[in-house]
Amino acid sequence: MKQELITIICNKSFKYSDEPTFKLVSGKRSRFYVNCKPTTLSPRGMFLVGHLVFDTIKDLNVDGIGGLTFGADPVAIATAFASELEGNPINAFSIRKTQKDHGIIRWIEGDMKPGDRVVIVDDVATTGGSTIKAIERARLEKLDVAKAVILVDRQEGGIENIRRHVDVCAIVTRDELMMHIDKPENRQT
Repeated sequence: MKQELITIICNKSFKYSDEPTFKLVSGKRSRFYVNCKPTTLSPRGMFLVGHLVFDTIKDLNVDGIGGLTFGADPVAIATAFASELEGNPINAFSIRKTQKDHGIIRWIEGDMKPGDRVVIVDDVATTGGSTIKAIERARLEKLDVAKAVILVDRQEGGIENIRRHVDVCAIVTRDELMMHIDKPENRQT
């Protein structure tokens, strides 16, 4: 499953250049660009992501999985769906970028309650800032954050930054994507 996911990410979501031509959220320029949405929103990508993330967290005895909208949403939803298929249901939730200012004022959307044990997920980690923000907001809502799972680690310090807040792992790394692209049979001509 993982090798198939790497192939899909390389085909749909990953670009690189010899020069730092891609502008990141931080304003910094990079040689690597990762936009997981074409992968996580595709049927096969969603299937693979959901099962791989579920396999990573299935023994943690968690109630929910989610993260900062919108990057985390398809990953959390795919994982929740896979968890039901596997007979171990885990709820998906979404953390808002700005707090709701009407109705019930909260950061979280989904069927979660204080004390629930959760996993924070994100599609890509560069500095880890979005994931850390999601961890902090989940804790503000009194959720017990057990772990963070990153779909693609750009290997630019994000995992190390997140690890200061909670245990974390990545499903795929930038090095794995580059190794796939560097294989002669995968080179685009």
